[in-house]
Amino acid sequence: MTNHNPVTGAPRQLLRIEGLAMLIAGMVAYSTLGGSWVWFAVLFLVPDLSMLGYLANPRTGAWTYNAAHALIGPAILAPFAPTLAAIWLAHVGFDRALGYGLKYSSAFTATHLGIIGRRRVPTTASSPLAVNVPA
Repeated sequence: MTNHNPVTGAPRQLLRIEGLAMLIAGMVAYSTLGGSWVWFAVLFLVPDLSMLGYLANPRTGAWTYNAAHALIGPAILAPFAPTLAAIWLAHVGFDRALGYGLKYSSAFTATHLGIIGRRRVPTTASSPLAVNVPA
């Protein structure tokens, strides 16, 4: 079993705010570079194709997702293709601002920023939402 301790509290909020700053910085850089906003929209979600790695298994999926969502990618690409790097930076920032962090191999929902997805509320007979179905 993987032991992961996601960031919580004020540090988690700060990391999400940093994500928003990355999104804004990527968009400002893209605008300054004179890129087409149509291409920005078309390419913005391309890094999420890395989720296809989960079709193989969670370990491969986490690796491919993290490779496409770490800041090292846009940093390396920036000198060669600055407009693409700006889109990539904006995408990573967008995901981090929403709380989608780097993945652990234990599950797609386990990230360094916490568990993502809807919280499941257990239903019991005492719950007002519970439905008793006769056997």
